[in-house]
Amino acid sequence: MAFERAKKNFGFGCMRLPMRGGAVDKEQFAAMADEFLAAGFNYFDTAHGYLGGKSETAIRECVAARHPRESFVLTDKLTENYFGREEDIRPFFERQLRACGVDYFDFYLMHAQNAGNYAKFKRCRAYETAFALRREGLIRHVGISFHDTAETLDRILTENPEIEAVQIQFNYADYENAGVQSRRCYEMCRAHGKPVIVMEPVKGGTLVDLPKEASDIFASLGGGSNASYAIRFAAGFEGVRMVLSGMSDLNQLRENIGFMRDFVPLDARERAAVDAVRAVLARENAVPCTACRYCVEGCPRKISIPDLFACLNQKKRYKDWNSDVYYESHTSEGRGKASDCIACGRCEKVCPQHLEIRKLLKLVARTFE
Repeated sequence: MAFERAKKNFGFGCMRLPMRGGAVDKEQFAAMADEFLAAGFNYFDTAHGYLGGKSETAIRECVAARHPRESFVLTDKLTENYFGREEDIRPFFERQLRACGVDYFDFYLMHAQNAGNYAKFKRCRAYETAFALRREGLIRHVGISFHDTAETLDRILTENPEIEAVQIQFNYADYENAGVQSRRCYEMCRAHGKPVIVMEPVKGGTLVDLPKEASDIFASLGGGSNASYAIRFAAGFEGVRMVLSGMSDLNQLRENIGFMRDFVPLDARERAAVDAVRAVLARENAVPCTACRYCVEGCPRKISIPDLFACLNQKKRYKDWNSDVYYESHTSEGRGKASDCIACGRCEKVCPQHLEIRKLLKLVARTFE
């Protein structure tokens, strides 16, 4: 399996690349990719919807055009927004290959699988198409990325035993979360004998920017950043073959490389600290949004939902005036305010965190408007 070519168990998630003026900062991303590869890491993860298509083309220009194909492992995904019938899938896949500048993908994942969109993937024979592309050598391995209950995951893996890997959201904050079900989904992967790829190990950055009480718990250990404990937590589980981090600048990259180059799982004292931090977070009245931005694309009022939730979290945590300034910024230039929500529910249908977005937007409106 391509995991054998992945030299380490730490991957570069390309959903949060460095940006400059609305475009990917390709000079910085190229430098990051070079440093990542030079340090012995080689796994990159993208999808067509990441950064509005700019992630794939940045891979082409900053990685594929500058390094031998066999020197890196590349994952891309089939997202339901980009096909309506079986005949659409192969042409879309071929466009993805061209966008990334490669002639095959090491992994191709059925993207963001849940009980709702799985029916469409079945109806359009998406899995069968991916398996056919694998036989043709255009895909090395077929897998899924997943956001739903363990029962739904069991059904998908049972009906599609050829699946070779499962990407799940897995972090210490969501480990026992009833909506995300990190632990139960991990255990289901193990029961089916599927390697696990971890996404959102730092939960969209929220496990980096911790409340002071939680940060102090990690600081008392005498070494390591908040991010390091989150990523090492995820990477320490048996069967976890890859942990992705969406790195946005060279400093983040270097920090992560520093503790993942010679990976050491959490020891008993560190695991106890993680448990204590989890208890602190459980008391926080914050919105557990990971800023995946799936909710934004279909919003008829153009509400920048994740940014407004971030403002709410900051306001509740720090009670500062900066949050009000950022709220004004995120609701300017044609972007809707929280009170502009018409409660159509499109956002909730695609939210991997199963958030009650319409209800939460009312809270945002009461807080800032």
